[in-house]
Amino acid sequence: MRLALYTGLILAGGYTCLTPALAADPTGDWRVADGVANIRVAQCNGSMWGAVSWEKQPGGRDENNPDASKKTRPTLGMVTLIDMKKKPGAEQWEGQVYNAKDGQLYSATITPAGTDQLEIKGCVMGFLCGGETWTRVGPPIPSSTANAMAKSAPKSAGAAPKAAGTTVAAAPAPAAPKAAGAAKPGQKGTADPVGDICLLPEITGFAH
Repeated sequence: MRLALYTGLILAGGYTCLTPALAADPTGDWRVADGVANIRVAQCNGSMWGAVSWEKQPGGRDENNPDASKKTRPTLGMVTLIDMKKKPGAEQWEGQVYNAKDGQLYSATITPAGTDQLEIKGCVMGFLCGGETWTRVGPPIPSSTANAMAKSAPKSAGAAPKAAGTTVAAAPAPAAPKAAGAAKPGQKGTADPVGDICLLPEITGFAH
């Protein structure tokens, strides 16, 4: 069974200006395998988290969520990778992934494959496993007390895929994501609509 996260999960050109020293860093913006979204991964409170940072079709809603109160929430800024812990002795993180296509949570792992690919695998009850590979579209996010976004964004010429172009630039981190569609792919000068995902209420309020 092929696991589709969010998302549907994107594939496109990678972020190429990285060094081998960053090969095992899963943070940054990643294009899912079917090209419908970017997932921003950051280290928050010692765990890896991921949230939707760009959508090919703005205005998505979490309509398949079994919780009726969440069916109308925007998918932009929605948390997809949940409290992923590093496995001892391995460059791999394990936790949960939320699949908006069926509104379910799955056990999952993320594993960097070089500097520009991230392998994600998920399983239901330890079986029916599937996975896919995401492609980097934004640089790693440095860890800090504020989990601030990387100060240097990828250059527009050749660094980002033509159709997607997420802007990962230093910007004041919002308390919550703005409405879906606030930014258009490739639009110059548009503020990052999601910012520091570590400030999203679902992540700051997570009970460890």
